[in-house]
Amino acid sequence: MLVIGPHISIAKGFSKAAETAISIGANTFQFFTRNPRGASVKAIDQKDVDKFQQLRAEHDMGPLLAHCPYTMNLASSKADIVELGKRMLREDIERMDLLGIEYMCFHPGSHTGDGEDIGIQKIIDALNSVLRGDEKIWVLLETMSGKGSEIGYTFEQLRRIIDGVEKSDRLGICFDTCHTFSAGYDIIGDLDGVLEKFDSIIGLERLKAVHFNDSLKEFESRNDRHANIGEGLIGVDGLVSFMNHPKIKNLPLFLETPGEPDVHKTEIELLRSLYRI
Repeated sequence: MLVIGPHISIAKGFSKAAETAISIGANTFQFFTRNPRGASVKAIDQKDVDKFQQLRAEHDMGPLLAHCPYTMNLASSKADIVELGKRMLREDIERMDLLGIEYMCFHPGSHTGDGEDIGIQKIIDALNSVLRGDEKIWVLLETMSGKGSEIGYTFEQLRRIIDGVEKSDRLGICFDTCHTFSAGYDIIGDLDGVLEKFDSIIGLERLKAVHFNDSLKEFESRNDRHANIGEGLIGVDGLVSFMNHPKIKNLPLFLETPGEPDVHKTEIELLRSLYRI
C-alpha cells in the first residue's frame, strides 16, 4: 500500500490537519513541531489530540512525520544557537513521543563558517547530549542539497554523524529527492547505484521516510528549490521509478511541493495511479 501525504499546518489543531489529509486522499502527513521560523510552541489540547488519535485509527493512517523548525542549527558557530537547538530537539522528542508520532526529521545544520569537520562534530556532540536511548520516535537526519554551509549533503557526512552518536539505535535518515538530486546523486539515471551506495555507507535499514519533491534546479546545482510533481527536472518518470523501486517502495512519502490541498490531492491521485502494488 502506498503511504503518502503532504505537509499540513497544525495551526488549527492536529485533528483538523488529519481531516484535511483524509479529505485529499492522503493516509499520512508531515507537520512542524513548532513555529518553523522561531521557537514558540502551542500547548497540547487533549480533546484535539483524542480526536486526532481516533481519526488516525479509523482511517488506518500510516506513520506520521514531524519536522523540526528551520531555526534549529546544531552546527552553528554561535553557542547560544546550538543550545537553543538542543533544547528544542529534546522538548520535541518528548512531545512527539506523547503523541505517538513515529518519525521526526531535522536539517543536520550549517557550520556558518567553522568548516565541515567542526560542524559535524558539533552535531555529534549535540545529539550525544540530547539522545538518551529511551526514545520511541525515530529521529531522522535529512539529506541536504549542500547550499551555503549545509552539512548532510553526502552520505559519508551522515554516516560520520551516526557513527559519532553513542545512542544511535533510533537515529535514521529522511531522504529528500530534490535535495539529493541537487547534491549530485543521479536518482534518475542511476537509482540502483545511488541506493547501493546509500546501503553500503549508511544502510537501507536506517532509511525511514522520503521527502518526495521534484526539483526546480539542475542536477548537482547544490540549490534547494522544490517543484510540483512533474514540473521540475526530476520529472514524473524519475519520481515514479524512485517510488516503485523494490528496495524502497514501502517507505512513506511526504510531499513538500508548492500549493494548497487541492494541488496535493491531484498529485496524490496521480502517484497512486502509477504505484505498482
